[in-house]
Amino acid sequence: MFIRKATAADYPGIMQVWESSVLATHHFLQKSDFDLFKKIIPEQFLPALDLYVTGDGARLTGVLGVSGENLEMLFIDAVSRGQGIGQQLVRFALSELGVTKVDVNEQNLQAVGFYRKMGFVETGRSEKDGMGKPYPLLHFTFPQQ
Repeated sequence: MFIRKATAADYPGIMQVWESSVLATHHFLQKSDFDLFKKIIPEQFLPALDLYVTGDGARLTGVLGVSGENLEMLFIDAVSRGQGIGQQLVRFALSELGVTKVDVNEQNLQAVGFYRKMGFVETGRSEKDGMGKPYPLLHFTFPQQ
């Protein structure tokens, strides 16, 4: 498995990972919001993030997006979930990229449990997501060692 910095050429593969992951984990997401996010993520969000991808050969299996100390996105292809890829990407983000914070959709119980297992501590809650949508966020911080 590799972890490398992504380029714009990776956007189609990143979006395949995103779609696979979201369909497997974000059952709470309205179809209209899914369609909106699918359109604006490659146009607005991906270019604004430091992106890293992981995979096995030519196929991407995970994507990590960071901005400063914030982990902004972590998506693992549905077929590849449960293989430790997310843990490896988070450890990379913590040790190599200086990430200390992440916001998690409260309705995504698997992700909430994952970040708690990784050592993140809940520090707050927002009623809506960053776009003002009715998807509450839990704010997590990784304690300094």
